[in-house]
Amino acid sequence: MDLDRWMGVALEQARVAERHDDVPVGAVVVHVDADGVERQVGAGHNRREVDGDPTAHAEVLALREAAATLGQWRLDDCTLVVTLEPCTMCAGACVLARVPRVVIGADDPKAGAAGALWDVLRDPRLNHRSEVVRGVREQECGDLLRSFFRARRR
Repeated sequence: MDLDRWMGVALEQARVAERHDDVPVGAVVVHVDADGVERQVGAGHNRREVDGDPTAHAEVLALREAAATLGQWRLDDCTLVVTLEPCTMCAGACVLARVPRVVIGADDPKAGAAGALWDVLRDPRLNHRSEVVRGVREQECGDLLRSFFRARRR
């Protein structure tokens, strides 16, 4: 799977969030068929500010779109690619959707639930575990977030 390419799609989504003053996080769900053909089935960016919805995280919106596109809630042939390590809510949504792999750009030491603070995605007590791939275009993902928060502190 071309992780660099798909993280680029997630970064495009993150930039959309930034344009409407949401934290710039973007996500894309990639389905891989039996022949190895990759296609985007869901995408999302943070919309908490725009929608006034605390659950409108990029990952949740991308997973919802993927489930609608595929016509099923089990996303077992999919990979979630996200610019920032998922929080507990989003990691839980990945577990519930049976996402086998989550690809992360930047770590989130304050709220990350894929190994930074908690490890919901790989908790052996849960009924599903996801492979976690970290650090794809990490600098670019982190720079986007740092720039966003730096501008808000001024």
